[in-house]
Formats: sequence, structure tokens, C-alpha cells
Amino acid sequence: MFFVTPAYAEEAPAAATGTDAHAAPAAGEVHTETGVAEGEHARGPFPPFDSTTYASQLLWLVITFSVFYLLMQKVIAPRIGAILDQRHTRLSQDLEEAGRLKAEADAAVQTYEGELAAARAKSNAIGAAARDAAKLKAEEDRRAVEASLSEKIKAAEVRIADIKAKAFADVGTIAEETAAAVVEQLIGGSAAQADVAAAVAAAKKEA
Repeated sequence: MFFVTPAYAEEAPAAATGTDAHAAPAAGEVHTETGVAEGEHARGPFPPFDSTTYASQLLWLVITFSVFYLLMQKVIAPRIGAILDQRHTRLSQDLEEAGRLKAEADAAVQTYEGELAAARAKSNAIGAAARDAAKLKAEEDRRAVEASLSEKIKAAEVRIADIKAKAFADVGTIAEETAAAVVEQLIGGSAAQADVAAAVAAAKKEA
């Protein structure tokens, strides 16, 4: 509210006649914007502590608090609650995803360990089968070699027997010829072939 004093009213014609409207007001003139006379600013109390303005201050405090409360209740609090709910939901989803991934990782590890154990058992079985097969093949080869050697030994024995028989036959002939030659040298004549053969046969029996 603005207050206009008679002093200001008296000065109005002067302003209308071309005097400076912004000239300093006269002493005791009431300021048109604040409604307080010039010179009273220094003498009056600090506005918040002025008891005459307590009612208006309380009114504006209630209005400001109500507006702030409504703003908090209708705008700020719902936004903060929505943000917290969104973060809580995202955190729950992240935890669920982490749990699912952990379960999948554990299942993958168990599957890998099972496959590894199966592969080891299979490799051990293959190794044992290979060793058994190698032993069996070696045994078969040994038996085959022994059979071949036995056959060769038998053939060699037969051949040796034939050679010995032939040699003994040749020895008998040589002995008869040698004995006939010795008798011829001793008696100066040839002996009968039958007698020489009988003598050599008798010598073989005595030997």
C-alpha cells in the first residue's frame, strides 16, 4: 500500500511544471514505494523483528511451508520414491540375473567335471584295452615265432639226420675202400668186397 502525504501533493504541481521528478524528496516526505517517511529507516527496528509485521510474517510462513509441503508431497517425494523403487527393482533384477548366471556357471562346471571324469575313465579303459590287446598280440606273435622256430628246428633236425645218415653211409663206403686198399697193400692182392664190408660192419658194432 502506498501513502501520499499532502507535502507530496504540494510538490506535484512543481513536477508538472517541468521540475526534476527524480529530485531528492524534502525532509519528512513519505517514500512512495515503502510508505515510510524518509529518515525513519535508521530509526525503525529490523523488519523481521518488527512486532507489527508478525502476523504477516506468520501468514507468509504458513503459506510458504504449505507450498513447500505440497511440493514435497506431490512432486519431489513421488519422484524420489519412483527413483528408489526403480533402483530397488533394478538391483533385484541384477541380483536375480547374477544368481541365475552363477547357477548356470555351477551347472557348467559340474557338467565339465562330469565330462572330464568320463573322458578320463574312457581313456583309462582304452589304455587298458590297448595294453591287453598289445599283450595278446605279443603273446600270439611269440607263439607264432616259437611255432615257426620249432618247425625250422624240426626241419633242421631232419636235414641233419639226412646229412648224418648220408655221411655215415659215405663213411662206410670210404672205410670199405680204405680197408680194401690196406689189405691189398698188406697181402699184395685184393680181398673180396663182401669180406671187407663184413669186417667194417663188425668194427662199427664194436665201436
